[in-house]
Amino acid sequence: MADAQDRNLPASERKIRKARREGQVARSRDLAHLLVVGGGGALLVAAMPLLGDWLHRLLAAGLRFDHALLAQDGAMVQRLGELTRAWLLVLLPLGGAGLALALGASLASGGWNFTLKPLLPNFGKLDPLAGLGRMVSGQHLGDLAKACVLALGLGVIGGSWLVAHLSDFHDALKMPLPVALAHTGRTLAGGLALLVVLLVVFAAIDVPLQRMMLARRLKMSHQEVKLEHKEAEGNVEVKGRIKARMREMASKRMLAAVPKADLVVMNPSHYAVALKYDEARMAAPRIVAMGADLLALKIRDIAREHQVPVLQAPPLARALYAHGEVDREIPARLFSAVAQVLAYVYQLRAALSGRGAMPGELPAIAVPPDLDPQHPEAAPKP
Repeated sequence: MADAQDRNLPASERKIRKARREGQVARSRDLAHLLVVGGGGALLVAAMPLLGDWLHRLLAAGLRFDHALLAQDGAMVQRLGELTRAWLLVLLPLGGAGLALALGASLASGGWNFTLKPLLPNFGKLDPLAGLGRMVSGQHLGDLAKACVLALGLGVIGGSWLVAHLSDFHDALKMPLPVALAHTGRTLAGGLALLVVLLVVFAAIDVPLQRMMLARRLKMSHQEVKLEHKEAEGNVEVKGRIKARMREMASKRMLAAVPKADLVVMNPSHYAVALKYDEARMAAPRIVAMGADLLALKIRDIAREHQVPVLQAPPLARALYAHGEVDREIPARLFSAVAQVLAYVYQLRAALSGRGAMPGELPAIAVPPDLDPQHPEAAPKP
């Protein structure tokens, strides 16, 4: 395990995604407090006229009784049930709004991140020494100090505001009930606004602080970066063996196609290109195999073993090897040169089968100078 002092590199995207799957998200409790308290307070202020009227009617209905009502059996239970239902009709929507605000606060601070990893049993947390270390850690002590400062600030502001507005609550006792409810609501809204201002200050500090602390916890060492890159890209030796195996299989498939070729063009021993052309199925000659050095000699030997003509045409062999691809048609600019070679091969086959005269030596093949890698006019490769 790399030492924490060695972790000076920012976390990779892979490590960040892994941390999110494990429930490590930069969530700010102060932002949640702000949205719940501020949003709930704003909702109450907006609904204050309706709530005041509802509370007035509820209190009036709850305190109204007569002799006939008292004479009824079970009147108290009935009245309590009615009042309870009336309270629930208001409290349940307010509770739902508070829950929505709490969820919105979590999404605003850390986004949606559903994981069951934190719920899995972790017996390492039962270690008292480890628990003591977490209690005295810098992060825990910092959160504790921040919570104490916030609680102290809220207490001082709330207490000071109550002392300053105690006479306003006393004056409400002299007012009619509807007026008293509206007066009390406006007074409480002013005190709530002061608390929200303090929460805004703490949230503005805590949100970037939590993100910075999470980024610091997820920092990586050079060794961790190397291991992650190795896991992501795969073991270099294994990948090398896989590529070598793939090249070997491709060479075997290529050599298996040489006996079916129409001819092999060579640059004495450096390059060999096997060509095949079928007028019924191909628009142009196709390269079925090619190689250099030892592979070129192997292609030549297989071609001779299966009586496939092998012609020496160095410029054409070099051009085909440099610009052609296996299982692809030859480059269009080499059509004329390859047609000359194929025509010579067809004449040779006809002569060997007794259907024509034996052709002379292979004429000089005209290859565009810029396609021959060894020609002075050939453009250098980038």
